[in-house]
Amino acid sequence: MGLLDGMLGNASKIDAAKVQQEFQQILAPGERVEHAYQLIRDYFVFTDKRLVLVDKQGVTGSKVEYHSIPYKSVTHFSIETGGTFDMDAELNIWISGAAAPFKKQFNKKLSIYEVQSVLAAYVLR
Repeated sequence: MGLLDGMLGNASKIDAAKVQQEFQQILAPGERVEHAYQLIRDYFVFTDKRLVLVDKQGVTGSKVEYHSIPYKSVTHFSIETGGTFDMDAELNIWISGAAAPFKKQFNKKLSIYEVQSVLAAYVLR
C-alpha cells in the first residue's frame, strides 16, 4: 500500500497468515482469519466467524480497539465501483441497531468484488 493511498482513505489487502498470528489472543478457539485489509494503521479482518474492525489509537498506535461484529448483525451491504474520474470503490455495511453504514474505500489495486464476495459468503449463510 502506498502512503498516498493510505492518506486518501484507501484500503489494501494484507497477508491473512500474518494477521492470524497477531490476533491469537482475541480469536476464539478454532477461529481463523480469512481476509484482511489495511487503512494506514487501522485494518479490518474477515474471520470465518465475524468481522473485526481494528482501530489503532494515539501517536504510537500502542492503544488498540478491537470491534467485533458477528456476521448475523449485518443487515445489508452495498458496493459502489469506481468510475472514469472517481476511481475509488466503496463498501457500505449496515449493522443492526446503527442508522449509518460502516464505510470503507478501496483503491483500484484491490477488487471490491472480492471483498463483497467474502462478506456475502458469511452474511448469506
